[in-house]
Amino acid sequence: MFSLLSSLTSQLSAVMPPGLIQTLAIAFFPLTGTNPYLNEVVGTIIMVALTFSPGKWIFSDAIVPQWTVHAMGVVTADKLGGGQHVNPSMSVAMYALGKCTYSEMMIRIAGSMAGGLIAFPLCKIFSDSMGLTPLGGPEYNPESDPDASASAFNEFAATMLLAFLVFAVNWELNFGKFHYWIKQTLTAIGIRFLIVSFPTSGPAMNPMLGTTWAVFATGKYPDDVRHYFVYWVASMLGAVVASFIYAVYSGSEFFGMKLPFGPIKGGEKAVVSSTKKKKKN
Repeated sequence: MFSLLSSLTSQLSAVMPPGLIQTLAIAFFPLTGTNPYLNEVVGTIIMVALTFSPGKWIFSDAIVPQWTVHAMGVVTADKLGGGQHVNPSMSVAMYALGKCTYSEMMIRIAGSMAGGLIAFPLCKIFSDSMGLTPLGGPEYNPESDPDASASAFNEFAATMLLAFLVFAVNWELNFGKFHYWIKQTLTAIGIRFLIVSFPTSGPAMNPMLGTTWAVFATGKYPDDVRHYFVYWVASMLGAVVASFIYAVYSGSEFFGMKLPFGPIKGGEKAVVSSTKKKKKN
């Protein structure tokens, strides 16, 4: 029996991306409500295929069409995938602000990792069969940034700004009956702008993309700890800092704690109301 299991394990490991099976260990964490693992897997595959292809498979020399197709890809991936996070840093931000439980955060991270591990090989098969330019991905370059400080700051700043954008279009702005389409389009434009503005580390603005691309490109998980510092530590720190600032602004809890200061948002309303009363008196 053990000989059969050993043979089966060897055969599976030969065809499956490294770490894919391990995500299943997290996929079944105890959770109240619908398990988002499969949504994250599917949403991530669609997101990679539709947002990495502009500039490679189509419109390689046309900036405006690239941005347009990229925006369409972001909206389509979210709509078809069912509103997934597809980004471990955003999952951490949602957990920090009490928008999801710890179990849900971990399941979403596992699902996005599984999706990324599947997506890049699938895209390679498709591009090879169609004679298209292979996709690229974010890569940390130790030669140009030996201590990884520039790349880490790049990921920190880009992810923090991305989180601010997500918070604003989802929770602070209201576009009426077209809210979903407008806020997803603005998110897509913002992502593309950040990609252009923070090129040092890619940027990934997404730990899943940084690591699953590296696994696909090299066939193994990176040995260099600087990779994880850039794409995981710095990126998640950017998301946490953005979450803290938003919690101060909105009065939200931060990792389950009520902050001793804020909210700025409520304070603004109180000041306006107080000013109006004084004028009436």
